[in-house]
Amino acid sequence: MRETLEVDVLIVGGGPAGMSAALRLAQLQKAQGGEPLQIAVLEKAREAGAHMLSGAMLDPSALKDLVPDFKEKGAPLASEVHHEQVYYLTKTGKIPFPIIPPPLQNHGNYIISLNRFVKWMAGLVEAEGVDFFAGFPASEILYENDRVVGVRTRDQGIDKHGAKKSTFEAGVDIRAKVTILCDGVRGNLTKQLVRRLALDAGKQPQLYAIGIKELWELPKDRIKPGTVIHSLGYPLRMEEFGGAFLYSMPDGLVSFGLVTGLDYRDPMFDPHQAFQHLKQHPVFASILQGGTLVRYGAKALPEGGWHTIPRLYADGVLVAGDAGGFVNSMRLKGIHLAMRTGMLAAESAFDAIRANDTSAARLKGYESAVNASQVRRELYPVRNVHQSFSHGLLPGMMYSGLSLVTGGWWLKDPMPVDAGYEHMQKLADYYSGNTPNVDVPIRPAKVDRQLTFDKLTNVHYSGTRHPEDQPSHLIVHDTNICATRCREEYGNPCTRFCPANVYEMVDAGEGKKKLQINASNCVHCKTCDIMDPYQVIDWVPPEGGGGPQYEGM
Repeated sequence: MRETLEVDVLIVGGGPAGMSAALRLAQLQKAQGGEPLQIAVLEKAREAGAHMLSGAMLDPSALKDLVPDFKEKGAPLASEVHHEQVYYLTKTGKIPFPIIPPPLQNHGNYIISLNRFVKWMAGLVEAEGVDFFAGFPASEILYENDRVVGVRTRDQGIDKHGAKKSTFEAGVDIRAKVTILCDGVRGNLTKQLVRRLALDAGKQPQLYAIGIKELWELPKDRIKPGTVIHSLGYPLRMEEFGGAFLYSMPDGLVSFGLVTGLDYRDPMFDPHQAFQHLKQHPVFASILQGGTLVRYGAKALPEGGWHTIPRLYADGVLVAGDAGGFVNSMRLKGIHLAMRTGMLAAESAFDAIRANDTSAARLKGYESAVNASQVRRELYPVRNVHQSFSHGLLPGMMYSGLSLVTGGWWLKDPMPVDAGYEHMQKLADYYSGNTPNVDVPIRPAKVDRQLTFDKLTNVHYSGTRHPEDQPSHLIVHDTNICATRCREEYGNPCTRFCPANVYEMVDAGEGKKKLQINASNCVHCKTCDIMDPYQVIDWVPPEGGGGPQYEGM
C-alpha cells in the first residue's frame, strides 16, 4: 500500500534555489498571515548539502534580500575576495591579464563552501517550520492529465535483479497544490516535464560544462585567504571551452578546479586527465605541492544562457535554479541566480495558492517576474557567450569582449548552436582516418597520488557510497550500441568523459568488448546523460542517501 502525503507547496531539491524558495514561502506566510501553508522540501542526499558542489564564489545580492542579517545569523562565508589574478596559460608559462575583465571582477563577493552554505540555509528553513525530508529522491511526477499534482518518491529495498528485499518500502506519493522543481542541472524530473509538455519548444538546446574540483589543505602561510586565480588556455586546446579556478580560504584550505565545456569535438578527450595536467602546471603545482587532498567531486553546469531557458511554468508546477539553466557563464556564477529564481517562484506559488488558482495562466506570473528581474538583466547581455566559443577560443574571446559594448548583440541572434553531444566528431573524421587505439589514453597524465590521481582514487575522496544490491541508476537503453557502433565510431567516449570510472569496456571473449557499469562509483555529475553521442543513457536517482558526501565542498 502506497502512502500519500498532502502539502500545499512541494519543493524538489534542497540546493540554493529550493532552500530560498522554502524560506521565502515561510517569510510570506509570517508577513501576510492567513491559513498556514504546509511546505515540504525533498532532498535525495542523506543530509542537507551532501550533494552540493561548486567553486564557489557567491555574489551576495540575493542573499542580502532574502536574509538581510545574514552575517548576524552566522552565514558561513569563508572569505571575502581581496586579491585577484587572471592568466592565459601556455604549457609551462603564464601571461597575466593586465586588467581583470569586468565579468571576472569579484570585489564584494565571497568565497564559500556551498555544502556548508546550504546546511546553514537548511537550519533557517527548518527553524521556520518547513518539513525537510533528506534521503528521499523523487522518481516521477504525478499528473492529472497534464496538470502536475505532486511527485512519487523512489521505492526503497529493491535488489539488483528487481526483486523486493525484506527491507522494501514503497515510495510515497506527495501531492501538492504547487510543485517547485529545483532538482538541479539535468534534473531527472525537470527532464521528464520538459519532454512531456514541450517546454523547450522554440528554445536553443541547453549547453553544459563539467566542473571537476578538489579541496586541498595547504600550509597556512602558502597563500592568503581571499585570493582568486582564474586561468584560460592550457591544458585545454584552442578548440575547447573552459578554464581553471583557485579560491583560497582560511586555515590553508583551497578550492581548485577545471571547468570544461561538454561540447568538445575530440572523442578521445578526457576532462579528468586534463585536470591532472593542470595540476602539473608550474602556476598551480607551486601552490599545491606539499599540500593534502581533502575532497574530490564533479558536477555538470548549465551554461547555454538566456536562449536555452525552457518555459518555467505549467499547471501546478514551476522550475527554478540550475534545473532552469540559470548560470552566467561569463561571470562563472549561478548561486545568486538560483536563489533569486527560487524566491520569485515562491512568491508566485504563494499568490497562486492564496488566489485558489494554480493554473499555468496564473503561474505564468513567475516567468514574467524573472523577465522583469535582475536575472534577465544579467543573463540577456551574455546570451551568446558559450555559443561563440563553439568556433574556438579566439572567436569566443573576441565576442565576449564585444558583448560588453554591444549588450550581447550579434549578426545572428540567437547565435546558432547544436546540442553539445552533437559537436563530438567520429574518430575517423576527427583523426582523418588515423584512428588511435581507443583503449590507450592519447594524452596520459603522470599519476603520483600526491599531486595527481587516478579516477578510482579520486572517487574515494568524494565520499561516494551506494548500496551495491540495487538496480543500476544508470540506464543504458541499448548496450549493443556500446559494443558495436559506439566502439567503432567514437571509441566509447563514456570511459573518458565520466570522471568516476563508472563506465568500463571489459573483455567479452573472441576479441570483443562489453560495457560494465560500476554504478557505485557515480558522483552524480550527469555528464553521461548529457554527452553520450547516441543519447541512450539516462541518469535516474539511486536509493535515497546514496551518492557523494561533499563535506566542505
